[in-house]
Amino acid sequence: MAEPTPFDQISERVERLLLRHEELQRTNALLLDQVQSLQVERDSLKSRLNAARARIDALLDRLPNTDSAPSAGQEGTE
Repeated sequence: MAEPTPFDQISERVERLLLRHEELQRTNALLLDQVQSLQVERDSLKSRLNAARARIDALLDRLPNTDSAPSAGQEGTE
């Protein structure tokens, strides 16, 4: 079989580069979808965290207010 000409070699290399470019574009699109999905999940988790904090704050507000814990042998007077 004859040795490929420089033109054939360049042509083959360009074809491989085009295939690699298409592969990288598909990979990039998948990664962008994954980033978007993770951002949505992150935002949802942040929202849930803020809601949980608000519930905890509401529960803490319902607890009796004690300025300081009574020391040993001393009871609070109210």
